Amino acid sequence: MHDVPGRKPRPASRGRDGRGRGRESAPLVKATRSRGRAVKGRSGRDAPRGKATLRRLRGSKAFPRLLNVFAPQHPAQLIALGFAAAVAVGTGLLMLPIARNGPEGAPFLDALFTSTSAVCVTGLSTVDTPVYWSGFGKAVILVLIQVGGFGVMSFGTLLGVLLARRLGLRSRLAAAAESQATGLGAVRQVILGVLAITLMVEVILAGLLAARYVAAYGYTPERALWHGVFHSVSAFNNAGFALHTDNLIDFAGDPWVCLPIAAAVIIGGLGFPVLFELHRQYGRPVHWSMNTKLVLVGTIALLVGGAGFLTAVEWSNPATLGGLRPGERVLAGFFQSVTTRTAGFNSIDIGQMHPVSWLGMDILMFIGGGPAGTAGGLKITTFGVLFFILVTELRGGTGVNVFSKQLPRAVHRQAITVVLLSIALVVASTVFLMLITDFGQERILFEVVSAFSTTGLTTGITAALPPAGQLVLVLLMFVGRLGPATLGAALALRERPVLYEYPKERPLIG
Repeated sequence: MHDVPGRKPRPASRGRDGRGRGRESAPLVKATRSRGRAVKGRSGRDAPRGKATLRRLRGSKAFPRLLNVFAPQHPAQLIALGFAAAVAVGTGLLMLPIARNGPEGAPFLDALFTSTSAVCVTGLSTVDTPVYWSGFGKAVILVLIQVGGFGVMSFGTLLGVLLARRLGLRSRLAAAAESQATGLGAVRQVILGVLAITLMVEVILAGLLAARYVAAYGYTPERALWHGVFHSVSAFNNAGFALHTDNLIDFAGDPWVCLPIAAAVIIGGLGFPVLFELHRQYGRPVHWSMNTKLVLVGTIALLVGGAGFLTAVEWSNPATLGGLRPGERVLAGFFQSVTTRTAGFNSIDIGQMHPVSWLGMDILMFIGGGPAGTAGGLKITTFGVLFFILVTELRGGTGVNVFSKQLPRAVHRQAITVVLLSIALVVASTVFLMLITDFGQERILFEVVSAFSTTGLTTGITAALPPAGQLVLVLLMFVGRLGPATLGAALALRERPVLYEYPKERPLIG
């Protein structure tokens, strides 16, 4: 025997025939009709007719499409729009007469260039920062560096957490995409963790620098504190802005200034995901993720290799390391290797270095630092993925294995896409600048890579470029901060999945 299922209870809002014409729905229909007659106007026309039309329009497909034209479709679009808005606000503030040391405000191009460089934590400038900008202008630059390094969407999310104690879905999506959070529920913890790390590193570095400025260089406490705060924010966010005309050349042999700044640059360049994991599992390297291992191994290799290369090449150059004592040469070579990977400080004259040193620095700048941090460039993880793909192909392997883990095929495509887009943008910008200027290829390539990698080092030609060339650098800084893949996703209005596949065929390679 089988149990006969009982009859399901009929909803109260529907009639016996299921269409809303039974006894239960009669009072509702009657009330609705009487309400429609009661709202008649003096002209005799039904007032609800316009509202009904609006409801029909909203229910149709045309109304959402009209709104979607003006609303972002992807979190990457919000990130791009957020950075653009921050650049626009910074440009407007720097154009105010109070922001410049002089009777008039800064020209639009100088203000735009400086604002973009600060928000994108680059450090390139068309003017002499400590001389050209007033105290207000330098404070604006400092705020723009902090907002840009923290992340525009992350900064907005932080304000929402601190003020409203609540986050919308759109804000959480944008902040998760920008901060590389593992899930929407972790956005709040990630943002607060980023804030804690940022404040801790910047406060410690500011205190160390201020004490050194007072003890060794005779700064007043107020000036020492201002210089300490400015350079600590600039260092941790890998910006490279300094309050000295020659950047940090006067401190080339001072380890109490160079080493703390280098430490802050390295910490900021590791990326917040790596810092979080090191905090949670400091003594268990076996459990570190592939991302953390790639960043740490790549950072050590690039620091050691870059320091050795630059020190060896420039050792006898009297215009750079040759004029320093042996110990100071090693310190300056190491410091320049650290800051070349997207920080932008310089303790030696970059314009007087050998062209082969410029080429080596181009490679370091192009690789950059860790993802989801304050560093720019191609990112160490992308370079590491390409390296292991190359090793696998040379060995004839079928799967790419990294630290006893296998890489998904999608990661291969993402890395190749980012690299090809980056190379195409750098090559196209270099060719364009060579056509409109008379500078040599080595200097132009260095300037282009420095802007794209948001490093900020210069051979001295940025201020001498024509307006069109400076606008190219502005675009490179903006794209370099967002990343080619992020900007490409922001420009795509929607994702269109392909429901079919073509037959496979293999071309000849090589």
